[in-house]
Amino acid sequence: MDKYRNKQIILYVLITIMAVYTLAPIFLLVINSFKSHSEIISNPLALPSSLDFSFILSAMEQINFFRAFFITLALTVTSVLLIVIISSVAAWVLVRNKTKISSVLFFILVSAMLIPFQAIMFPLVSFMDMLGLKNLPGLVIMYGGFGVSMSIFLYHGFIKGIPQDIEEAAVIDGATPLQLFFRIVFPLLQPITVTIVILNSMWIWNDYLLPFLVIGNSPTKTLTLELFFARMLAGQFGNPWELIFPAVMISVLPIIILFLILQKHIVKGISAGAVKG
Repeated sequence: MDKYRNKQIILYVLITIMAVYTLAPIFLLVINSFKSHSEIISNPLALPSSLDFSFILSAMEQINFFRAFFITLALTVTSVLLIVIISSVAAWVLVRNKTKISSVLFFILVSAMLIPFQAIMFPLVSFMDMLGLKNLPGLVIMYGGFGVSMSIFLYHGFIKGIPQDIEEAAVIDGATPLQLFFRIVFPLLQPITVTIVILNSMWIWNDYLLPFLVIGNSPTKTLTLELFFARMLAGQFGNPWELIFPAVMISVLPIIILFLILQKHIVKGISAGAVKG
């Protein structure tokens, strides 16, 4: 009994250390978002002397928060919707058509996850520029292409665990392929769909490199680009910490809220998608 209790104590201590290590940057980000530049420089670990929201309001103005927020939101929602529709339908077709061709296609799609983005980013951007798609619609298409590999892998494993008898009964009742998928199959994919939405939303929302290569310093900048260019403009003569901390906090806050609301589905969905079948 004592050995079990000691193991539990050690486990709780390790978990506590990991939690503190993980949450420390967020804690520093929050407390320094309410400080002036001199306060941050003098003691970045101290709590703010007062909750001064003027720094947050100033940061929102300098990074054009509302415009960038809605651009980033539209980009993220559209890209994730494209990923969910394409990957769920593709995975369903690959699972239900058990042929050598479907197996080969599945492994080709999944193997695309192994290709690093840095290896193809310049040829890809040049190709999209030739097509006249070096803009927000082109960015949506590129995010869709990069996101389907992992999503198909997760959907594929989850769909293999859905009994085919349900689909056969719907076909007997006269359901068309589209009705069969969107009315019968897709509602059953809710756990893994939530996981895919969360993972892709966090990636797209926080991405900097691809938007920088595609839209750069155009008027339709995402939050990460607005933050970068505001930092470059304001930091010509030093580091404007009173801008950086609150701007970063308000930029990541929406996706943190989404994660906290839906976090219970992440492990559940990934485990189901990777293990079923």
